[in-house]
Order: sequence, then structure tokens, then C-alpha cells
Amino acid sequence: NVDIINASRRRRIASGSGTSVQDVNRLINSYSEARKMMRQMMGVSGTKKKKGKGKRKRAFFPF
Repeated sequence: NVDIINASRRRRIASGSGTSVQDVNRLINSYSEARKMMRQMMGVSGTKKKKGKGKRKRAFFPF
């Protein structure tokens, strides 16, 4: 969860990976944006509804 990564954790991640805190912040921000876009795309495409229909079909044909 990105929300629990506070400033001290970001400093520790940066020092452990040999990068700056700004690089860690950029990585976390880009991850958050990509996650947000994927959620929007999943909602628009309606794949969740398709998965639900497939589960019902399997219930009728258990083999």
C-alpha cells in the first residue's frame, strides 16, 4: 500500500537502493498513476461483468 510509505520509509528505501529520495518519490507517483489508470480501464471495459457471466455458465456445466 503506497499510503503507508511515509518520509522515513522513503529515506530508508532511497539509501538502501542507492538512489535519491526524489527518485523514490517519482517511482511511487508513477506507480500510483498507473494503478489509477488500470482501475479506470477495468471499469470502462466491463471485464468484471464478463467474468461474472462466465462463472454462472460454469455453475450450469460443472464438467
